[in-house]
Amino acid sequence: MNKYQMLMGGAWVDPAGGAWFESVNPFTAQPWALVPRGTKEDVDRAVGAAKTAFYDGDWRKLTATARGALLRKLGDLIAADADRLATIETTDNGKLFAEMRAQLNYIPQWFYYFGGLADKIEGRVIPIDKPGVFNFTREEPLGVIAAITPWNSPLLLAAWKLAPALAAGNTVVWKPSEYSSVSALEFGALFEKAGFPKGVVNIITGYGNEVGEPLVTHRDVAKVAFTGGDRTGEQVYQMAARGIKPVTLELGGKSANIVFDDADLDSAVKGVVSGIFAATGQTCIAGSRALLHRPIHDEFVERLLALAKTARMGNPLELSTQVGPVTTRPQYEKILDYIRIAKTEGAECRLGGGPAERPECGSGWFVEPTVFTGVAPRMRIANEEVFGPVLSIIPFEDEDEAVGVANSTVYGLAAGVWTTSIRRALMMSERLEAGTVWVNTYRAVSYMSPFGGYKRSGIGRESGSEAIREYLQTKSVWIDISGNSPNPFVLR
Repeated sequence: MNKYQMLMGGAWVDPAGGAWFESVNPFTAQPWALVPRGTKEDVDRAVGAAKTAFYDGDWRKLTATARGALLRKLGDLIAADADRLATIETTDNGKLFAEMRAQLNYIPQWFYYFGGLADKIEGRVIPIDKPGVFNFTREEPLGVIAAITPWNSPLLLAAWKLAPALAAGNTVVWKPSEYSSVSALEFGALFEKAGFPKGVVNIITGYGNEVGEPLVTHRDVAKVAFTGGDRTGEQVYQMAARGIKPVTLELGGKSANIVFDDADLDSAVKGVVSGIFAATGQTCIAGSRALLHRPIHDEFVERLLALAKTARMGNPLELSTQVGPVTTRPQYEKILDYIRIAKTEGAECRLGGGPAERPECGSGWFVEPTVFTGVAPRMRIANEEVFGPVLSIIPFEDEDEAVGVANSTVYGLAAGVWTTSIRRALMMSERLEAGTVWVNTYRAVSYMSPFGGYKRSGIGRESGSEAIREYLQTKSVWIDISGNSPNPFVLR
């Protein structure tokens, strides 16, 4: 097994405590790499390196245009290394190689886009109402950013944070999930190749209580950008609040995929299958609730079941595989627990409903694609994030009921609408409480379009020009040009 080190101040270093832990391949259920087990001492070293790079290093001396050129160079290096990094991600987290390769080939666009925005950060002159005073604003970086990423799409979700943070002129300490750290450590070597000054990006690995908490609460961390579950996000939010730190939180979802009776049913069936069974359901935007208009409910369910039964499970490195393993053993057990809960609550299991024990699944953590009908909006399976290949089907009578059911959860990350009516499409996109609404498509993202959630699905936005503002602070500058000294005892 490869034994990795952490990246701090431009050097690869062993963990201060001298401990490593195993990273397990979800397909074989066997360890395949050794990852450094960081400690608070390592956090101090990493944050110290990032702080030095921000205040005293060459990074601060670079023009915004030069920063942008480095980001674009990094994008080129990612593109050249995409297949290798995709293979590492698949081995580490079990996601399909076909999807990981597509993501790695797309990730460079974030660095190209934000590299181009780096020198477009502009303040403004304000025609202030005070005579004899010149007032303007500056947009400045925050400082050291803590970027904490999950295990389901490690490098893609890291790019969503790193690209705008670096374009804005910040430095970063990146903590990947303990379940998928290898791709991050391999990715780290590209920063030096691209020519980034030492300490601009630092990578520390380990467990949440040993590394994540001291990173979030570190006095020299200016902002926290976190992607993960809403309960952990709540804890991160509370810890960051102790230091009055801004946060970007991209959290969970219980997204509704709503199909009306005027929809193109063939397309809608594919969209619902894509929304829940692609990525083995391990995505925050999973369309885990299918809301079906009653007139087409029965026909749609039969079409859906027929297509879902054809899903090919197996080795995620094989391009023919469509559903891979669950990434972690605890998540595998959680999904099976939710399936048991749904059955107890009275939902009817129409497909799957247990572990996948097919020969092609080997010894990995596989769950059969599972479909429940007869789901009531009050059931736990319809309200809580399962994060697995489990679909709840809920019928509705009309638009008002569809909106009511869709908005009834504490989440608001995404929603899908399937209809041929432009009136209905626009009306639903307005009424749905979700940060992203897809109409006649699903799981579409872009570096150009903002992404984030309503309610417990998060705070702030990633991607799009809005994202770079998450990593800037505004300074107002006042210059007296009158030459007159006003009364010092009166507010000017």
